[in-house]
Amino acid sequence: MTFLAAIGRTFLAFLVTTGQFTLFAGAAVTHCVRPPIYLRMIGRQMIDVGYYSLPVVGLTALFTGMVLALQSYTGFARFQAESAVATVVVLSITRELGPVLAGLMVAGRIGAAMAAEIGTMRVTEQIDALTTLSTNPIKYLVVPRLIAGTLTLPVLVVVADIIGVFGGFLVGVYRLGFNAATYLTRTWEYLEPGDVISGLVKAAVFGFVIALMGCYHGYRSRGGAEGVGQATTAAVVSASILILMTNYLLTGLFFS
Repeated sequence: MTFLAAIGRTFLAFLVTTGQFTLFAGAAVTHCVRPPIYLRMIGRQMIDVGYYSLPVVGLTALFTGMVLALQSYTGFARFQAESAVATVVVLSITRELGPVLAGLMVAGRIGAAMAAEIGTMRVTEQIDALTTLSTNPIKYLVVPRLIAGTLTLPVLVVVADIIGVFGGFLVGVYRLGFNAATYLTRTWEYLEPGDVISGLVKAAVFGFVIALMGCYHGYRSRGGAEGVGQATTAAVVSASILILMTNYLLTGLFFS
């Protein structure tokens, strides 16, 4: 009976958490389309999410494209298909690696920052002070981050796609001996608008997920500094897992 009781408690706790998250997400999405909209807060968050994440996203995309070109060449050389390296690099970057890696990098940086900032405001009762001043905390704290994450991550992914393809170009031309004009021709010949658009749609969804999980775990944090640390960890882990899950679902939707 003790074992069954433990299972029951775990299941009930899961249901409670699911219900709390659903209500929080519903309230956040609802407030995104209802005035007032704090444009200054949105602009500040877009700078934090986009501009300050450019170095880590750019370096990740650059070395991913370079490694992908090397690995593709090594594999295709066994089948005398080295000419497909450029095509594989551009399709892999734009469809999958660009949005997924950018999302994971931003989740580790921005998701943790959002959870830590809002969690600190929760444990120091600053969120209660906002309520006392007749300011909706979700409208003021959560909505700007959701809008900024959803709008900014696609821009980061565009930059990551360009840098990643450029990294593959560098390795292909200066390390593997491809002709530069031929490599670029292969890159553009098989790239379709749908490949880029699918990656940008994924990026928008990932940005929403990252912001939502960071805000939720920070908003629900309890217990002082320890609670803020736990909320930060939970935000990064849950956002990363949801990015991989939604990536599979969106890939099945676009390319089924």
